[in-house]
Amino acid sequence: MSRVVLAGLVGRSPSWVKAVECGRLQTPKLHTILRIADALRVGDLADLTGDQTTHVDLFAGPGHQRLPAVKAAVDAFLLPSDLEAPPTEHLQARLARAWRARHSAPNHRDVIGRLLPDLIRDAQLAVRQSETGAARRAAQAVLSEVYSLSQFFIAYQPDAHLLWRVAERGMVAARESEDPHALGVAAWLAAQAHRDSGPAHYDAADAVTMETLEYLQPLLTDADADVLAITGALRFEAGYTAARRGDNGTAWGHWDKAKAMSKSLPAGYYHPITSFSEAIMGAHAVTVAVELRAGGESVKQAAAADALTIPSLPRRARHRIEEARGYQLDGQPDTALATLDKAFESAPETIRYNGYAKGIILEGTESRTPARRRRAAELAVKIGLLAA
Repeated sequence: MSRVVLAGLVGRSPSWVKAVECGRLQTPKLHTILRIADALRVGDLADLTGDQTTHVDLFAGPGHQRLPAVKAAVDAFLLPSDLEAPPTEHLQARLARAWRARHSAPNHRDVIGRLLPDLIRDAQLAVRQSETGAARRAAQAVLSEVYSLSQFFIAYQPDAHLLWRVAERGMVAARESEDPHALGVAAWLAAQAHRDSGPAHYDAADAVTMETLEYLQPLLTDADADVLAITGALRFEAGYTAARRGDNGTAWGHWDKAKAMSKSLPAGYYHPITSFSEAIMGAHAVTVAVELRAGGESVKQAAAADALTIPSLPRRARHRIEEARGYQLDGQPDTALATLDKAFESAPETIRYNGYAKGIILEGTESRTPARRRRAAELAVKIGLLAA
């Protein structure tokens, strides 16, 4: 990333960035360090400051208690030979219940972390024991979706290698399935994994997104709602990546196309994996504005969006965090903290593992305003960032 780009992302001049790099200026204050960490996607503040005595994980949580069991299921090499795979229809029903639980439970990682080990094993068995090509393709589609569910659990956990292993296996299974919806979902998650790896991976995120959109486009005339929705979700992902680049026109252009796609869906439709729907487009607008570092526009879009129309509790909490980022950009730190409180009420496990939320809260604990400092400290205790 060039100094000019980094300077723009943190609201400083290129000469200021150079002065910090060369040691001509003292170490910036915490809120500036957090902004730099945000722009560079640094996972641990110690990597940025050089102070190895203070480790603060920003983009990875401390590790969920069910992570070892999920990892063991993913890593298992030899499947039990004495077990019979359940029917594909049975696995599909279990998956549907797991997605519903994921969207409705405030402690969603705990819920799906409990379900995943058996789902992973049984889906792998179903592929292995398939006797016909059609049965194998159907089993691969289910396995790909199980890996997609796994990515939601593993995201923001301290195991990037496991996340990539699951993402790649999900893509392989989706290709083997020849199922457009499975391919779309796997690509949607792979694009996010690339983008969240930092600016050097934005091109890879774009390649996955645009190639999959090109594949899906001829199928849309006769497509069902799920395929239309994953196409719309991918279109928004293209806009999200463009916003990360700072490309205003491209970002909003993709958002407009995604908005049009959402209007083609049945009334009340809500995609069970991506949350794509008409209801989510307001939240997506907030995200685009935030990633473009447009504080005023972020607040404007937040006022227009209705979080309560988002049925998924973790997705609603994620939207609240994006709103908080907008308020923070707009110079409204107290409103940002109040919004993070709402995120915690919706889904504590979402805010607990979100680096942006941690950054806003940590900055609040350094405030010179006693009331703000106290509120931030209370929230830091609630999410486990500080000890009581």
